[in-house]
Amino acid sequence: MTTIAVTTWSLEQTAPTDLLPAAAPDGDVRIVRSEVPSPEFSRFLYASVGGDIRWTDRLSWSYARWLEHLERPGVETWVAYDRGTPAGYVELEAQDDAVVEILYFGLLPAFRGRRIGGHLLSHGTARAWDLAGRWAGLTPTKRVWLHTCSKDGERAMDNYQRRGFKLFDTKVEEEPDVAAPGPWPGAFPV
Repeated sequence: MTTIAVTTWSLEQTAPTDLLPAAAPDGDVRIVRSEVPSPEFSRFLYASVGGDIRWTDRLSWSYARWLEHLERPGVETWVAYDRGTPAGYVELEAQDDAVVEILYFGLLPAFRGRRIGGHLLSHGTARAWDLAGRWAGLTPTKRVWLHTCSKDGERAMDNYQRRGFKLFDTKVEEEPDVAAPGPWPGAFPV
């Protein structure tokens, strides 16, 4: 099996005032919390957003594994809709020491480049900062972090930095060179 060098950058915000919100895009774009844990919907978002950029780690998850993850206190999915159609999502996870990780963030390919991403990231980051207000027993957030890598979209790093995230770590590792799976076989043109 061949491998590729993948650079992973970790970025953070250490205060809510670090967030530099993007302007809302034109049109009817709404961001709604998916409050009912739905493995089917979450797997759809994951496969549809990450299918062309090699998100593969969750593709083998069973229904039970998805449900277990989604039902954990402090895990939230926020979905952007463009005129009623899911356009992308951001997934948050409360961690120890009042830290919230943005586990996944992205847009379906058809919605990229339309200014929805900056708006969604701004909204998701703001929800990471106020996460404890929606979950009894969570300590108020002191840090929000995420990671992105060289396999992600070409605008990812710029979007994170424009929203006020600061780089705190960089790693380069060899990974198996897997084909982009798409949300289903043949979904993306060659």
